[in-house]
Amino acid sequence: MQLVDLSRPLENTDYADPPGLAPKIEYLAHKETAEGMLRFFPGVTPDQLPGGEGWAIERVTLTTHNGTHLDAPYHFHSTMDGGQRAITIDEVPLEWCWSRGVKLDFRHFGDGYVATAADVEAELARIGHELKPLDIVLVNTAAGARYGETDYVTTGCGMGREATLYLTERGVKVTGTDAWSWDAPFVHTAQKVAETGDASLIWEGHRAGMVRGYCHMEKLANLEVLPSTGFEVICFPVKVRAASAGWCRPVAVLRD
Repeated sequence: MQLVDLSRPLENTDYADPPGLAPKIEYLAHKETAEGMLRFFPGVTPDQLPGGEGWAIERVTLTTHNGTHLDAPYHFHSTMDGGQRAITIDEVPLEWCWSRGVKLDFRHFGDGYVATAADVEAELARIGHELKPLDIVLVNTAAGARYGETDYVTTGCGMGREATLYLTERGVKVTGTDAWSWDAPFVHTAQKVAETGDASLIWEGHRAGMVRGYCHMEKLANLEVLPSTGFEVICFPVKVRAASAGWCRPVAVLRD
């Protein structure tokens, strides 16, 4: 059995998220925390600790959408399944988060391209895969190779409304992308909206969750090393009460 880590780290970088949305991590090393540790142990002095050291800890300021994470239907809209209350991340069935995986290779699509149902159907035919309920569909875009670079957030294609509905009407409940967003990068969508006046283009892939509730992972890693089929995906999210997303450490499982 081989495990492939599909996650990106939480880190101090301005390039994994749009401006102003990056996490902030303060690293407190052993020497810095010795006094704080000793508040629990009156009468003990720092020199009595091994090497005079306390513990290493980190203080983190972030959103549930920093790093690799799983979006709940509640993130997309307050309703799902045609008007029902959208579930939050702590309500996502665990059965959705461990299933057979399939990878769609969309790296050849240009930045800002919106993938269609026909694109999905053609790729599934190319790799010889028939979708089944609860398949976890991962989309490998051009963004994956640009992680850590200044153009990461603006790179890659997105999944449109009809492509997303194509998946969910076949029972898919969890999807994922190596891009910043399941939808096309906002800079490209904004240009199309300005040209057409069509605001329905905004977040169209996400909003498809209003029709049928589903989850998706964003900022995945290492999709390029996966085969198209023949693996499982495990992606349990952190259980944040009533939240729109939860951080996760997804892995692909390739069995001999």
